[in-house]
Amino acid sequence: MTGTARRTRTAAVVVSAALVLAAGVVAGTPPASAATVDTSASYVVVNRHSGKAMDLYDWSTAENAPVNQWTRNDLAVQQWQFVDAGGGFHKVRSRHSGKVLELPAGGDGTQLVQSTDRSSATQQFRLQDSAGGFVRFVNRQWNKVVDVWQWSTADGGRLAGYADLDGANQQWQLIRLGGGTPTPAPTTPAPAYPQPGRVSGDVGVHDPTVVKRPDGTYLVAHTGDNVALKTSADRVTFRNAGAVFPGGAPWTTTYTGGARNLWAPDLSYRNGRYHLYYSASTFGSNRSAIFLATSPTGNSGSWTHEGLVVESRTTDDFNAIDPNLTVDDQGRWWLSFGSFWSGIKMIPIDPSTGRRLGSTMHSVAAYGPGIEAPILVKRGSWYYLYVSFDRCCQGAASTYRIMVGRSASPTGPFVDRAGRDMLAGGGTQILASHGSVHGPGHQAVLADTDGDVLFYHYYADDGASLLGVNRIGYDAAAWPYVY
Repeated sequence: MTGTARRTRTAAVVVSAALVLAAGVVAGTPPASAATVDTSASYVVVNRHSGKAMDLYDWSTAENAPVNQWTRNDLAVQQWQFVDAGGGFHKVRSRHSGKVLELPAGGDGTQLVQSTDRSSATQQFRLQDSAGGFVRFVNRQWNKVVDVWQWSTADGGRLAGYADLDGANQQWQLIRLGGGTPTPAPTTPAPAYPQPGRVSGDVGVHDPTVVKRPDGTYLVAHTGDNVALKTSADRVTFRNAGAVFPGGAPWTTTYTGGARNLWAPDLSYRNGRYHLYYSASTFGSNRSAIFLATSPTGNSGSWTHEGLVVESRTTDDFNAIDPNLTVDDQGRWWLSFGSFWSGIKMIPIDPSTGRRLGSTMHSVAAYGPGIEAPILVKRGSWYYLYVSFDRCCQGAASTYRIMVGRSASPTGPFVDRAGRDMLAGGGTQILASHGSVHGPGHQAVLADTDGDVLFYHYYADDGASLLGVNRIGYDAAAWPYVY
């Protein structure tokens, strides 16, 4: 939207927003003004135009993570403290991450981010009074104000720097929540992530899936030529166990361009047989397919090709890779799958054949920058949907991270800890890059005798893809965390 268009709309939107506020859409204690801000208190910052709050997207603690708007929930990701920076300016510190707001460049449309406090002028804001008890955030370095870009009213609408027009999308209500030392919300898992648990042997894997066999040993399948297998007696030491199809899988070459590399398998053991759903595709294409194989033992060479389950073409808005089978409380079978495009899908499966039942397809999660690798598990009252956000397959530069939402129904809607719908980009982060662990993702969840266990791959500093194994715990609000 051009500056001219923005100016033309300002007066009308201010009137509209004033009527909305008068109706009580933005509720709370009386708003603060620039003259009365309390540096010992925490504030929720609500936009006059949209009625939504300034929010750390995806509960991020990362450097330069975007700050956007979201429906007000008063959780730690929407709580801000004002730190005196001198000369009438403040640093605005997140109660969740401890980082401060920054406008890193002076161009109109520059994304507002959070960053480590460097006492930079780009991180300092003057609170300029507007009519009706609202304030504008004026950046010390650039003299631009914090603006809801293009007058968005959507959850996730981005916040950016823009010339000061005193428009309703640049005006903010500061709602005081109280004083005290900034701490995360009590139900938020600790931001520090654990190191992968101890594993040894042949642990070079990508896209792992795992099942515990009746004899107590573990069978892992992962991306590789003709689907690679590994076994372990103790969940610590792993050894190579060959391939699912040692003689090849010629029925897949239409989708792989002739390559033998088959992706992202999903293992389960049901009714005395091993079921393996797996993907055939080429990188960056949605000309893809998911196939099924079964076996009485799970051993290399024992698998029977059971046929095509679902495929996608370049004219489709989804990508048929990354399958995961779930059986719900009513005994219905569901296959979740999807990568990028329009996100994660779900189809019913015929338990008697393991193949698709009917033509129904549900959409259950989406995230514009990239989402894939769904895993759906039922624990207690909830179906938990684990996914991987952002980018895989770039070695130590990978940005994969593991997110989760939950629903009382296997088909959703799934929401994160803050109540955000996963179809609108919601998701609670439970594992991300840290130290020498880069891009952890493409997860699997195993119910073992000592509780739930998370299997995933990550990249070492040298770019090698390795197996990660950690325990999963559940907090008082029944949200999972990794330890």
